[in-house]
Amino acid sequence: MDVAVTVFNERGYDGTGMEELSKRLGLSKSSIYHHVSGKEEILGIAIGRALDALFAVLDEVPDPVTTETARLEHVMRRSVEVLATELPYVTLLLRVRGNSEVEQQALERRREFDRQVADLVARAAAEGGVRDDIDPHLISRLLFGTVNSLIEWYRPEGGIPVSALASSLTEVLFEGLHGRQPSSPEG
Repeated sequence: MDVAVTVFNERGYDGTGMEELSKRLGLSKSSIYHHVSGKEEILGIAIGRALDALFAVLDEVPDPVTTETARLEHVMRRSVEVLATELPYVTLLLRVRGNSEVEQQALERRREFDRQVADLVARAAAEGGVRDDIDPHLISRLLFGTVNSLIEWYRPEGGIPVSALASSLTEVLFEGLHGRQPSSPEG
């Protein structure tokens, strides 16, 4: 799976054939077909791994008396950790465009994840933990847009520990960048 995901990320899923996978794996195509029906099944397993890890985060309850805001912060922190741990798989997930049935199913699961996070944002807003003057779906997209952008630059071997990255990202998203006053719309 790791090799297939690497090739899909390098060449694009549509640009990768079973011949290329067979060469990179050092196996015959028939050996691969003995285990899977084709590259679409490989894609489904790979993006399922990333989605399953993200959905598992939503099911974690840090403490039974946790506020919705603390739970949202926990989901953000853990999502960064999942992204870092499953970086190639999450990268592949974020690059699917719906060109196949497996990709369409993945996009539907991503939308369900987004809906659940938006519901969590709405509950956090209702308790006063996050702004309630911005649509929860927009907040969810902004939060996860930030998390998802990590696939473009984060490298585990880059020296930033995952825990520090997750904490820093959560702090900035929930506490903001202090030290200067916001500029007024007039200038």
